[in-house]
Amino acid sequence: MKVTDRQLADAGDALGQVLERKGLTIATAESCTGGWVAKVLTDRAGSSGYLMAGLVTYSNDAKQGILGVKETTLEQYGAVSEPVVRQMVQGAVDAVGVDVAVAVSGVAGPGGGSADKPVGTVWFAWGGADRVEARVMYFEGDRDEVRRQSVLYALQEVASFVETL
Repeated sequence: MKVTDRQLADAGDALGQVLERKGLTIATAESCTGGWVAKVLTDRAGSSGYLMAGLVTYSNDAKQGILGVKETTLEQYGAVSEPVVRQMVQGAVDAVGVDVAVAVSGVAGPGGGSADKPVGTVWFAWGGADRVEARVMYFEGDRDEVRRQSVLYALQEVASFVETL
């Protein structure tokens, strides 16, 4: 699926609006998207009222040092896994003191995939101190397409989640 800049902007606006309406703050903890979720959120004027931090934790060392992801979790499951993105969300909430965080970790390609985690595999988690949801998606396309689809999915799912709070 081709994701356009307009689709990303609209999704960022929608999430920003719901965060403003609910009076909630957010942080991002990104790996394969390299801060793109935070970038889309900051494209909207007034985003400093709800986006508190965008943490790009691309390496395992950064995931451990900044977000508190456990080394044993990374060793057992790998960076692209449900337990890791859940710990990334909790680490972002704890480190920044926000109401909601979103985490993204995946294999954007063109290399790096495996039989268990082919290129296009992306794990997402979002939530707050009391509740975290996680999902895996399998996207198709080149590196840019996988990343764009990941950013769009994250923005849309977090907006739906925040609506329930």
